[in-house]
Amino acid sequence: MFRPRLLSLCALLTLVSAAASANPFETVLDNGLKVIVKEDRRAPSVVHMLWYRAGSMDEPDGVSGVAHVLEHMMFKGTREVGPGEFNKRVAAVGGRDNAFTSRDYTAYFQQVPPSQLGTMMALEADRMVNLVITDDEFAREIEVVKEERRLRTDDRPRALVFEQLMATAFQSHPYRRPVIGWMPDLKTMQADDARAWYRDWYAPNNAWLVVVGDVDHQAVFELARQHYGPIPARELPARRIASEPAQRGPRHTMVEAPAELPYVAMAWHAPALRDPAADREAYALDVLAAILAGYDGARLPRTLVRERRLAVSASAGYGGSGRGPALFYLDGAPAPGHQKAELEAALLEEIARIAEHGVSADELRRVKAQAVAAQVYKRDSLMGQAMEIGFLEAAGLSWRDDETLLEGLRSVTAEEVQEVARRVFSARTQSTARLRPLPMEQRPQRALPGLRH
Repeated sequence: MFRPRLLSLCALLTLVSAAASANPFETVLDNGLKVIVKEDRRAPSVVHMLWYRAGSMDEPDGVSGVAHVLEHMMFKGTREVGPGEFNKRVAAVGGRDNAFTSRDYTAYFQQVPPSQLGTMMALEADRMVNLVITDDEFAREIEVVKEERRLRTDDRPRALVFEQLMATAFQSHPYRRPVIGWMPDLKTMQADDARAWYRDWYAPNNAWLVVVGDVDHQAVFELARQHYGPIPARELPARRIASEPAQRGPRHTMVEAPAELPYVAMAWHAPALRDPAADREAYALDVLAAILAGYDGARLPRTLVRERRLAVSASAGYGGSGRGPALFYLDGAPAPGHQKAELEAALLEEIARIAEHGVSADELRRVKAQAVAAQVYKRDSLMGQAMEIGFLEAAGLSWRDDETLLEGLRSVTAEEVQEVARRVFSARTQSTARLRPLPMEQRPQRALPGLRH
């Protein structure tokens, strides 16, 4: 978890004002590709990041994980660039590259010297339209993805608990599926599934390009027109995203896996952020999560871990910015000699205490300072700035909302935090996933492959 050093709120607001002075520039190419450029000349470097509005939530049933599998296949070559050659070309000019898939999007980035920006655009534009997915390459890569699932989910008890929590909290909406995919789907996936995904979603009118660094925005726009502009727009499939029906009672699930300690995770359906100017509850929930677990002296680590020694870990989180519905989370692992039920009750007591007594002015000042500090340090990194712009677009927002979002956090009142604590945490909308530890000797022994992503 990011824990920036604390500065005075006035000093932080001054820094934010200075950091915000260089606003991005935006244009849309004739083929629908949105191009967003932020000039930052503090270092001779540039981040080139292409985002596609195609994540696991867009997958049909039966091929969960195909968005992530296609991300892997994007490095397996085109008609002009051989398998593995993309990475070598980026490294040869002193750059680095990678990619990531989420529920809402898939993104690819390179960070290179500014003189190489055109080369990166040429490479990325090439694989937008010329990717070659052979049966042999797919057969090899799907085994890599399956092993990644084993190492990052199947062999990690807490990851399994979170996966089951999502599948319990969401029964209709595709957020119920893991981004990595269910193993039965991975075992039956075919190369044609990846080809279809690529054909359906990898189009300029389903993407946005973010460039941040030592560049001139007009020159970047011209490079984008040169390299991406000739790619024709395509008709996109209809997005048939199921809505989540109202939850009508508490839900519970149990995971059994080799582990040293029990673990519990709880989630409640919560309001999401859709309108930055109006959705006050989303800001209050963000602040509530920070008051509970956003810094070393926050309520959960201070009270449950250090003072009462009831837990070895206790945390809170709120996922309010995405294309789909939102959840508020509480989780933790009980300390030896204590039970999951004790920790669950203690976590709920902390929420009830805020609902009854509210939060202090000092807590509120502290978490607001943390929120502003996080923005300051994010803007101090080219990659952080590119990620922030891309994330806002992925959530259906805009870089233009940046200051509105920050002001929304700064203006949250103690009364608003108390009200969401009273309103959101109903047993009717609660889902709980518990880990029942099995003996550690039952844990499978696996060799570590050289996973890239």
